[in-house]
Amino acid sequence: MPDTQPPAPFASSRDALVDRITSTEIAGSPEEMRAAFAGLFSQAPPLPRRTIGGVPCGVAGPEDGPPALWLHGGGLVLGSPDTHAAAITRVAEATGCRILVPDYPLAPERVWPTQRDACLAVLDALRGPVPVIGDSVGGQLALVLAFRRPGRVTRLALISPNTDRTGRSTTRGREGDIMNDDEGDRGFARMAFGEANPRDPEVSPILGELGALPPTLILTAGAEILQDDGLLLAHEASLAGADVTARAWPGLWHLWPLWPDALPEACAALDLVADFLGRD
Repeated sequence: MPDTQPPAPFASSRDALVDRITSTEIAGSPEEMRAAFAGLFSQAPPLPRRTIGGVPCGVAGPEDGPPALWLHGGGLVLGSPDTHAAAITRVAEATGCRILVPDYPLAPERVWPTQRDACLAVLDALRGPVPVIGDSVGGQLALVLAFRRPGRVTRLALISPNTDRTGRSTTRGREGDIMNDDEGDRGFARMAFGEANPRDPEVSPILGELGALPPTLILTAGAEILQDDGLLLAHEASLAGADVTARAWPGLWHLWPLWPDALPEACAALDLVADFLGRD
C-alpha cells in the first residue's frame, strides 16, 4: 500500500513558488538537470515501486482499485514517478484508482522509441481497458498508446500535452512560461528523437487518427508555450468526431497541476481530472 501521508509543505504562496522556479536553472549534464528539476516539486513521499510488464512503476492508490496509467512529463529527459507524486496521489485518493506510473528509461541514455515501448509494455500487462493520464510529453505518450492500442484506452486526460512539432503553433515562441521555453523543448526533442521526422504521428500526434480517440480531456495554461499544442489538438480532434473537452487556466504556466500544495488552481485541475476519470 502506498504511503498516503500528506506532502510536506513546499511553498506557502504562489509568489514563493514562482521565486523557486525562476531561481532554479535546469542546465548541465542530464543528471544535473534531473536533480534541479526534481528539486522544484513538492516533497511528497516517494511512490512505492512495482514491476509490471518488466517495467518499474510508481504506484499510488489502493491495491484493489481499478488501474489507471499516468505517463509523466519532463521532455523524455527529466522527471520520474516521484517528481509527480503529490499530483498523482491526489488523483488516486479522489478516484480510488490504483495509478501506475511507468518509470520509463530517459534520454539521452535511451532514445525513442524506448520510452514508448516501456509504456506499451505496462499497458499490455494490464487486464482490460484503462484510462490514461499524461502531462507534457507524457500527453504525447498517452496519445501514442491510444493510437497503437485501439480500445485499450478508455479515457485520455492530457495536461499541457506536447502534440505538434511541425511548427504550426503560435504560442511556442512566447515569453512568460516560467517552466518551459521553445529552445529547451527543442533541445530535449533532439536528445530523445534525434533526426526523426516531425511529421511522424508519434512525434507529432496531432497528425494521428484523432477521430478514433476515446473521450479526451485537455487542460492547458494561458501562459505556457504549449497552449496551442493542446488547443489545436482539441479543435482538430473535435472536427474528426472525437469527444473532447478542453479547459484553459489563464495566467498559469506549464505543468501547474504538479503543485497542489501551493496552487489552488492545481487542486482544481486535478479534481477535474479525477471527475473525468470517474465518469461512466
